Amino acid sequence: MPEDQSLIEQFLDSLWLERGVSDRTLEAYGSDLQGLAIALTRRGRSLSSAAREDLLDYLAQRVQQGASPRTTARLLSSQRRLYQYLLRENRVGQDPSALIDAPKLGRPLPKSLTEADVEMLLAAPAVTQTLGLRDRAMLELIYASGLRVSELVGLKLGEVSIMQGVVRVFGKGGKERLVPMGEECLEWLQRYMEEARLELLHGRSSDAVFVTRRGAAMTRQAFWYLIKRYARQAGINAALSPHTLRHAFATHLLNHGADLRVLQMLLGHSDLSTTQIYTHVARERLKSLHAEHHPRG
Repeated sequence: MPEDQSLIEQFLDSLWLERGVSDRTLEAYGSDLQGLAIALTRRGRSLSSAAREDLLDYLAQRVQQGASPRTTARLLSSQRRLYQYLLRENRVGQDPSALIDAPKLGRPLPKSLTEADVEMLLAAPAVTQTLGLRDRAMLELIYASGLRVSELVGLKLGEVSIMQGVVRVFGKGGKERLVPMGEECLEWLQRYMEEARLELLHGRSSDAVFVTRRGAAMTRQAFWYLIKRYARQAGINAALSPHTLRHAFATHLLNHGADLRVLQMLLGHSDLSTTQIYTHVARERLKSLHAEHHPRG
């Protein structure tokens, strides 16, 4: 074990000199490798004599103890860095970690809202007031179209067609897409444009669709604040952000049978793999339908 401790310290010193990694990363690597060294000692092995099976057994043991895939991936990364160093220094003849596959981390599932939650959120603004009517139109539009919040607050008058029922959006990388709005969203947007927007401008000019009482364009931060306020008002306890409504848009479309390729176009994803994060929705819906309707569900 003293030999292993010295080897770990030499490796960390080398890593710091070569890569300039942070103290926090060095501390994590040191802790990971010390844990491995202790486990190897119990097996009558050392870091320099460990075989692939020894590393696999250690990782399996950590998983059984509750290590997450992300923690397991970090443990394996620590081992690989160590053995690459030992190979360069001719301290070992082969890398026992080379043929060990890293765990698949996956992507975190987006937070969403139920359709009932969305209905309560949309109904929260007081539409008899100018600002409430504006807020209702904004909430309706982001849910009906799945716009990013930056796209929503950045909308210009020339990019909205009430007649055709679509918005022209310039998303990431300046890519243009046309997104339908739906009848109910159109009604609220038209009411806002005819009744509230001119009142908020007080004779001032602006090409922004959504404006504040000072006549300036809405900001992302202001809209985020509004969503949080209306969520509390509606009794929704989940942590919300403007992006939550975009996720709800995608989730509810899939729940009602939308095609993943169509969803990709509506969301403005350049790569289908980005959209495929929502396939969990379809799987979970199939499971619930099976459980509800199959005689042995």
